[in-house]
Amino acid sequence: MGEARGAAATRARVAAGLVLGAGACYCVYRLTRSRRAGPGAGTEGAASARHGSGPAGGLLPQVSGLSVLSSLARGGPSSLQPDTDLPKSPSNLDAHHLQKLLHLLEFTDDPLIQEQALVTLSNSAAFSVNQDIIRKLDGLSVVGKMLSNSIPKVKEKALNALNNLSMNVKNQGEIKGYILQVCKEIELSPLNSDLQLAELRLLTNMSVTNDYHHMMTNAIPCFLHLLSEGDERTQIQVLKVLVNLSANPAMTRHLFSAQAPLLLSLFDNCINKEILLRALMFAANLNENMKNEEGIVTQGQYSEDSVFSLLCGHSTQYTKKLVCLLNHHDMEVKEQVAKIITQLRGD
Repeated sequence: MGEARGAAATRARVAAGLVLGAGACYCVYRLTRSRRAGPGAGTEGAASARHGSGPAGGLLPQVSGLSVLSSLARGGPSSLQPDTDLPKSPSNLDAHHLQKLLHLLEFTDDPLIQEQALVTLSNSAAFSVNQDIIRKLDGLSVVGKMLSNSIPKVKEKALNALNNLSMNVKNQGEIKGYILQVCKEIELSPLNSDLQLAELRLLTNMSVTNDYHHMMTNAIPCFLHLLSEGDERTQIQVLKVLVNLSANPAMTRHLFSAQAPLLLSLFDNCINKEILLRALMFAANLNENMKNEEGIVTQGQYSEDSVFSLLCGHSTQYTKKLVCLLNHHDMEVKEQVAKIITQLRGD
């Protein structure tokens, strides 16, 4: 036991030597403190870093929470906007510090140090200037390798870092190489877990433009399964991805073909507005695509529980639900419902 602790302390001292500055010292201090407190303290250290408990002028940027793209945005790269407001000033990590931090991440096998390094990279990547620097230092591949780590918390922190880095269009060109892996692992991750949510957040960012939608086609059945089985947090995040995919006419046939027997349960006045509104936008996007694309629909080719049959197959239940939603208290919901009814009438 004493030898193991000595080895851990040695790794921490190596980390301190590689990452220079007051912030690095603070990082190692948090790691040492977390080891004394027990295995659960490592996560607290990462959370504290995100919420700005580090000293002023250190390497840990003062960024609150994760930056996630709004999936309600439609359009090209100009729509890459974070959900949360971030500080306008640049982070105080320069290229030299970032390079040493990436070197540390690449060569340490200590999961606590890996977590802290990834949290620091994630926070620094909330600043656009650092997004470019990290890419030029080949940092995307270093972080991406952590997706194969066997420890869920390390994978989650790597996904969070890639999530912030993906708000840069050039970075997306490299991060696309991890889309298939993330799509496969979403299905294997524990339902409603932080790991699964982090995977969905990354796909939300990567689906804001149409460029990588085709790489998510095989994951559509999984998305719809999570939509019926997940909690509200999971449902909202899944719908962000689905709204983005449905904005692309090339994805309409794939979405229409998928099975979603419980989809209509979301179209109800008692459903969380954030879920309901996105479900309505998903339906409206598909209706719009169907109207504009000839030959996309042949009703006989879709099964009874398919998205097409439920939303466009003259479902009496769906019609009744839309009529009831016209009495919803929220004006934005009413507008979306009215839009869908107009689309279905062919006006």
